Amino acid sequence: MPNAEGSHDHKTPDSGRDERRRVESEVAFRLRSRGVHLTGRETDDELVQLLDAVERFERVVERHGGDLMVDEPMDSDQAREPDDRRFVLPRRADGEAVNVFVSRIAEATDRASR
Repeated sequence: MPNAEGSHDHKTPDSGRDERRRVESEVAFRLRSRGVHLTGRETDDELVQLLDAVERFERVVERHGGDLMVDEPMDSDQAREPDDRRFVLPRRADGEAVNVFVSRIAEATDRASR
């Protein structure tokens, strides 16, 4: 039966799962592109918490004159000195729980705002 717009919009449980996977993949991609290590075992809520924390950190860095492209850690083996260490997103330790990492990002956000 057509919906209010006249189209036949049939939402199936599979389409909802597909949409959820698509959003999860997009959030994971955004985090990884910012240098955040993910295990693949993070829940949807944990991914959202991580992205929120990282975006808050980035807003503070930009507000205080930091350059995210220069101050982000490099994934290569080459050591590179950032312009200002306060503006470097912490790295997630191996095995570190998401809530612990989010707390460390919050602490880094506080330091960057000083």
